Amino acid sequence: MTTSLFRSLYHQGFVRVAACTVPVTLANPHANKEHILTTARICAEQGAGLCVFPELGLSGYSIEDLLQQSTLLNAVEKALEQLAQATTGLLPVVVVGAPLRHGTSLYNCAVVLHQGRILGVVPKSYLPNYREFYEKRHFAAGATVREQTMLLAGQEVPFGVDLLFTAHDVPGFCLGIEICEDLWVPAPPSTAQAMAGATVLANLSASDITVGKAQTRNLLCLSQSARCIAAYLYAAAGEGESTTDLAWDGQTAIFENGTLLAKSDRFPSGARAVVADIDLTLIRHERQQMGTFANCASVSGTTDQLWRSIGLTLNPPPTDLGLLRPLSRFPFVPEDAARLEQDCFEAFAIQVSALKQRLKSCKAAGMVIGVSGGLDSTHALLVAVRTADELGWPRTAIRGYTMPGFGTTEQTLASAKALMEHLGIQHQTLDIRPAAHLMLQTIDHPFAKGEPVHDITFENVQAGLRTDFLFRLANQHNGIVIGTGDLSELALGWCTYGVGDQMAHYNVNAGLPKTLIQHLIRWCIASGHFPADVCTVLRTVLETEISPELIPAAEGASQSTEETIGPYALHDFTLYYILRHGFGPARIAFMAEQAWSNAQHGAWPPGFLPQDQKSYSLEVIRRWLKVFLFRFFTTSQFKRSAMPNGPKVMAGGSLSPRGDWRAPSDGNATIWLKELDDHVPNA
Repeated sequence: MTTSLFRSLYHQGFVRVAACTVPVTLANPHANKEHILTTARICAEQGAGLCVFPELGLSGYSIEDLLQQSTLLNAVEKALEQLAQATTGLLPVVVVGAPLRHGTSLYNCAVVLHQGRILGVVPKSYLPNYREFYEKRHFAAGATVREQTMLLAGQEVPFGVDLLFTAHDVPGFCLGIEICEDLWVPAPPSTAQAMAGATVLANLSASDITVGKAQTRNLLCLSQSARCIAAYLYAAAGEGESTTDLAWDGQTAIFENGTLLAKSDRFPSGARAVVADIDLTLIRHERQQMGTFANCASVSGTTDQLWRSIGLTLNPPPTDLGLLRPLSRFPFVPEDAARLEQDCFEAFAIQVSALKQRLKSCKAAGMVIGVSGGLDSTHALLVAVRTADELGWPRTAIRGYTMPGFGTTEQTLASAKALMEHLGIQHQTLDIRPAAHLMLQTIDHPFAKGEPVHDITFENVQAGLRTDFLFRLANQHNGIVIGTGDLSELALGWCTYGVGDQMAHYNVNAGLPKTLIQHLIRWCIASGHFPADVCTVLRTVLETEISPELIPAAEGASQSTEETIGPYALHDFTLYYILRHGFGPARIAFMAEQAWSNAQHGAWPPGFLPQDQKSYSLEVIRRWLKVFLFRFFTTSQFKRSAMPNGPKVMAGGSLSPRGDWRAPSDGNATIWLKELDDHVPNA
């Protein structure tokens, strides 16, 4: 891939798909063909590579015994031939529903068309014949039909449930098809299709609507996409179907690996096409990473079955089509308020539960924690307090120390003192400057001679002394040191190794990204666990700029972490996609530009004020991505290889060498940086 293709979604491993429903004219295949073709052309103009239409869309589903009239069936075959010819020059694979004769039987079929050809026909496996359904009156079940062909439009066409449709020029695009009732059985055909390699599953449906049924359909589609680690397109019949005894809602939706990507309004008037971009790279990586997926396919015998792969060349446009899919700026932080509240509750509960178990097992009599007045130590202290409460310990079993150094500001010092006092823990101010000055003097550092040298040694002397004091205080008081450093800092190596903030007896924050911690503190304010005076301090902490406060403030401005290493919002974005999905720099940069280039587009998590809603250009994204890659792959792994215990909190992953991330401490970022340089433009 060259930089000229950087903004092409197809070259970045996505495919644009559409789930469509159109008005049906009962028993009029020619009219239905025109409706389908019009919608397919509109989708083609949007760059869609796949369009899926409802069950029996060429004839209408609800025509009962008209399905057995030869005049109708002849007209269906003629319309199908014309529709196939009309797809010549169109980008998308078009999947339509039709009643088709084969041998002595009539089948309810999905027909796959592309570039003037009928690629194959898939019969419906399972026919409902209960309550309002009477499909066995008209059709033969197709579940056992394999390795067959049928004569259609003057050509021999593959026919059976063993067909998969693969685009040679779109890596990972493999289409499997089932029809309506097939999804409702205990073992849907799409399950076997997915294990055989299908990444995109299409359901042509004519499911009638009753109260509550749409929610059940959504649940089935959502769970099937998750269980199969696949995309799932659902297209149901709507306007025009007979309402003699039933009604139809035209529900269309697109799901991917347990997530709803897009859905249309129901009960539409006119044609509807819901369009979304499927992440084929994500699907392939998830299956590869989850070894039990392949194991299940092997044990179930799916891989031993004969599957026919029908090849096609999609020839997608190499142009910038944008990206049509939900893409969060903060992948660790949900944008939905209710989901965010639930995530915060669970994250806090995980931390407290884990810390309780550790305290019980190690027989500690208390906890020791350094409190700086910043986000991380504030949140860790709240976890420690809640843990003490649940254990029935007095809060005085927690010993908090604020340890001002050469860069400590009055604001953070005041916040630390007020927080500890209001929470009712034992608290003390331990000024590390005399000890730090002595150490600097002992090692003959220029600062001890009055020179304004604020190098890494100057910083780490302070960071190391703070942790050293905490460990010795824990020895003295039979306690354990509670770590405060977060997941984002571990990713960047933004911590002092050994006797420094990299180390603790137990680090409750090790699984939390920086971008989530502020929301957890907001949740703590709203939870009612802590009194009003504590919440007042917490609000002050939330407004404080992130800083290690190791260098004396220059002209009243304290040391800024993000000015040095870059925005945590961008780093957490990168971390999520490297850690959870194994994406490369070019892809991450492409997605980051889509998510961050315009602050006015897309949703923001609750609590973000307008002045905090930032945007980042590709140039800025690229600059800080380079910093992340170098720090993550080259300079920081040795710190993670020796990190203390701490609970995994987020599904996005952890960096524990005993858990989600195991890497050599002497690795390097060479190939990642080369990909960034070669494939991501500067603007």
